[in-house]
Amino acid sequence: MVDYTPYPRHHVLCIDMRSFYASVECMKRGLDPQKALLAVVGDPDRSGSIVLAASPALKKKHGISNVSRYFELPKDPNLVIANAHMGDYLTISLEITKLMLRFVPKEAIHVYSVDEVWVTVDGLERLHGSPYQIAQKIQASIREQFGIESVIGIGDNKFLAKVVMDIHAKKNSQGISECRYEDVSDLLWPIPVEKVWGIGSRLMTHLNRMGIITLGNLANYSKSILKKRFGVIGEQLYWHAWGIDLSPVTGNFTKTEQKGYGHGVTLLRDYTKDEIYACILDLCEEACRRARKDEKEGKTIHLSISYASEYGGGFSRSISIDVPTNDTWEMYQVCLQLFDRFYEEGCHIRKASVTLTNLTDECGTQLSLFEKRDQHKQLYQAIDQVRERFGSTSLLRASSYTSGGIALDRGKKIGGHFE
Repeated sequence: MVDYTPYPRHHVLCIDMRSFYASVECMKRGLDPQKALLAVVGDPDRSGSIVLAASPALKKKHGISNVSRYFELPKDPNLVIANAHMGDYLTISLEITKLMLRFVPKEAIHVYSVDEVWVTVDGLERLHGSPYQIAQKIQASIREQFGIESVIGIGDNKFLAKVVMDIHAKKNSQGISECRYEDVSDLLWPIPVEKVWGIGSRLMTHLNRMGIITLGNLANYSKSILKKRFGVIGEQLYWHAWGIDLSPVTGNFTKTEQKGYGHGVTLLRDYTKDEIYACILDLCEEACRRARKDEKEGKTIHLSISYASEYGGGFSRSISIDVPTNDTWEMYQVCLQLFDRFYEEGCHIRKASVTLTNLTDECGTQLSLFEKRDQHKQLYQAIDQVRERFGSTSLLRASSYTSGGIALDRGKKIGGHFE
């Protein structure tokens, strides 16, 4: 057994909004999120569009999940189909985060996703009661102000709070579950590893082949063998299986250092070779715009292409250049070299992405007798300022208006979906 004495103990809450997108759409329509049959669909004009969210009643009655497709929805006369409105979800998410400020300072709030947040409530017993009582108050406040139900996990650290919320709180009638270090063996060890946060299907397969089926098996496996097999991830898996997580629970939670600037798209239809050029240029435009905003340049340019399902395969290649850049046209020319070299003639394309890595701070322009880098830099600065002020689609290349361009359509969306 592990001696938990040296490890920090906090009161961390992990709060998840139940069927968040669907609940927001229900409230907009005056429907009860717990009783209405509602599905949020990315694009109802496409039968294969994914169901982004389903109300609890729809999940229970018809078994619809967040990986279902539009054509799989039942022919139920009470079913309500809602378009995704990402702008609304982000607004409500921000308001829920602001609500947390009634209970804790901003340094104790760590937003994990649009519908999930960690809150550390250390030292608030005299003000708000026990962690369980604080969880009840937060639940009631979210329900009263937004009409949305939530589930909450309570733990000594963020990992325990997250996992007990996923595994137990969502099945608990109160929607609240607590797991302390001493509870790990009883509450978490019987759980299959694939149900534990951070363990995906590929990692599950490797663990199962090693005879590791449950979290308890993982906790009692050799740490040295896990580290040898999976590196630092193996050691982290071992400590998580014992409920130990040393990640900070308070602070400003600023972004980690940027490793690269990438942009990708899954196309709504198959693209031909001639059409993909405009798409790649739009992707380079966005990646370089973000790099310029952060005053960064990169020396390595990556291009990834995935072919349509009937062809299969694709390629992912990169080139390093002599002088770092954040010039859209320079990045695009390199991507064209990669594409012309590795593209299999005749294959239609369904996914494309570009990435600028090997970053350095932007410095003075290196002058050249044969290139107009300084003029290009000034031009892109002016373009970026116009787009910053008037919107991303206020100034576009002519190629963006062709059949292969994606900038015009994506400029109308948030998170890949219309506002």
